[in-house]
Amino acid sequence: MATKRDKPKFGEIPASQDAPPVVMALNLPPAPLSAENEAYFEKCREKLGFVPNVLLSYAHDDAKLTVFAAFYNDLMLAPSGLSKLEREMIAVAVSSVNRCYYCLTAHGAAVRQLSGDPVLGELMAMNYRAAELSARHRAMLDFAVKLTETPHLVEEADREALRKAGFGERDIWDIGAVAAFFNMSNRMASAVDMRPNAEYHGQAR
Repeated sequence: MATKRDKPKFGEIPASQDAPPVVMALNLPPAPLSAENEAYFEKCREKLGFVPNVLLSYAHDDAKLTVFAAFYNDLMLAPSGLSKLEREMIAVAVSSVNRCYYCLTAHGAAVRQLSGDPVLGELMAMNYRAAELSARHRAMLDFAVKLTETPHLVEEADREALRKAGFGERDIWDIGAVAAFFNMSNRMASAVDMRPNAEYHGQAR
């Protein structure tokens, strides 16, 4: 479901409702998907009403889609000492540093939905330091942003600040893993100019 050369120019709205959405700047045709990935896409349609464009972007290679989706779902949905909202807050804070349009739009919507607070979603996208955060959340986001901006400067004092804020050793691992994943994902989204689904823009406003 990648963009086609004879479709509307990248960034334009298709003239026909039958035209496929523009999901990225690369012309990579979709590959045949495994039964598991076809079922995953159908589950997305049932729960969300659409398949996220990040998944459609990876659909040119069934194996890469499988690995990406499994890693994402483990980090963001599996049991953790971090709540789902906290993991989404990390995603948005990291994406704000990297100015990733796709992830700010998609995960900003998730913060709005999970928190029930549209203002918090906007603050996370613009500048989390302007939000009235708990000491736990401020420490968590400070660590994630330092890991994004200056990873070579992360030291034991930074991990100790997380411990003092109430995070356990596994929690610190999870904060690092989520921040690291979104640094990778942000860069891939920027590399191919990935575009967020239009539905995200209006969610939980």
